[in-house]
Amino acid sequence: MHIQNNVQLQPFNTLNLGSVASHYVKVENESMLLDALSYAEQQQLNILILSGGSNMLLPEQIHALVIHMDIQGIETLNEDDASKTISVGAGQGWHDFVLWTTEQHLYGLQNLALIPGLVGASPVQNIGAYGVEVGEFIRSVRVYDRKLKQFTEITAQDCHFAYRHSIFKDEPERYVISQVIFQLLKHADLKLNYGDLKQAVGENLTAKNLQNQVIQIRQSKLPDPKEFPNVGSFFKNPVISQQSFDQITTKFPQLPHYPQANGQIKIAAGWLIDQAGWKGKRLGMVGMFAKQALVLVNYEQATLTDVQATYRAVQQDVLAKFNIALEPEPVLFNTVGLIQSHTE
Repeated sequence: MHIQNNVQLQPFNTLNLGSVASHYVKVENESMLLDALSYAEQQQLNILILSGGSNMLLPEQIHALVIHMDIQGIETLNEDDASKTISVGAGQGWHDFVLWTTEQHLYGLQNLALIPGLVGASPVQNIGAYGVEVGEFIRSVRVYDRKLKQFTEITAQDCHFAYRHSIFKDEPERYVISQVIFQLLKHADLKLNYGDLKQAVGENLTAKNLQNQVIQIRQSKLPDPKEFPNVGSFFKNPVISQQSFDQITTKFPQLPHYPQANGQIKIAAGWLIDQAGWKGKRLGMVGMFAKQALVLVNYEQATLTDVQATYRAVQQDVLAKFNIALEPEPVLFNTVGLIQSHTE
């Protein structure tokens, strides 16, 4: 294990925020993870787990041990006629893993192609796109439980998956994910709930075509982080009551919406932001992308302070126009490596 000091994290977060970590280590297996956690305890350092860096907001200085997860590997655990169960290392790239499943004729994750980040981060906010959430295909998650000081597996049921949520967000300092166990289908069951996706797939109803169309749609709407640093969708789509929805649509009947199983209505945050005048608008070095209002872009060498000024201005304008409070998706960290509320 090699602990490095004063490491620049700018290359490791897709919003390209300059952030210097006082202590940094890359972890390639569970033994190294235990060594890193032990070091942090000895040095009385907080832990910041760094995955693909695609869903985080970092301050300019972090006094903590940043553990960069790089556990690789895919292993078949069991299979039957209907499905195959595989264990995947937390450090595997998510998009490459999705492409691999399609090549292996394993189905379920095709709608989640081109989402940035690593496999280990996928259960944390229960990543989702085009009518599919990853929690639907997770059997369990292997973690190091820092409270019990042991490795254990948490079943999908006990992960408490919900829209952009899981137990890992409820107790962010407790668990370190090392493996994710997926149960994938051997026979394709295409999810075409979203109109633009159904139209794009057309008559070619194959998983490969579905995956390709998802990639093309995302590429047409979302900027490449290497060209325009971003974290993907910056705000969650609000979920509101039927009563609130009815009130809003009397004034805004064109509001895109998606009825939920529990009777609530999910509405499109990007549409709200666009209507509030923020699509393509900049505030200094940061702005909302011209092709997709839901994406916040770091156009220059912005700091966390610049980013916060912009997304808070967006929240303020959307609240004033629609009386809806937008909630940011990315996780905000403070200067000692702990998660901080966006409202603090």
